[in-house]
Amino acid sequence: VQLQASGGGLVQAGGSLRLSCAASGRTFSRRIMGWFRQAPGKEREFVAGITWTGLTTYYADSVKGRFTISRDNAKNMMYLQMNMLKPEDTAVYYCAADPSGNYDYPPSYNVWGQGTLVTVSS
Repeated sequence: VQLQASGGGLVQAGGSLRLSCAASGRTFSRRIMGWFRQAPGKEREFVAGITWTGLTTYYADSVKGRFTISRDNAKNMMYLQMNMLKPEDTAVYYCAADPSGNYDYPPSYNVWGQGTLVTVSS
């Protein structure tokens, strides 16, 4: 599987953005997928995860109630709807797939897309 994230940009605090992750590969639909982010000078952190059915989702406490992860297996796409954005959400966002361990642990993931930059101004 190869992943490509897109949809980042500059937005004011309180605004919204929708990130997309396009996947190529025949086994896309069988993989847990996740979104991570990395701010300057900080470690990469878990944001949200979703099972291959889409029925179970996971969120970091910092984004619960504001972000929504979803996927469309027919289109090989995953999304992250980000609402009520805050300056502290500023980071490069990455999509990832196929964890061999915990879904919220970056080293568990075997496939990564390139990042897309989200900048939230105050």
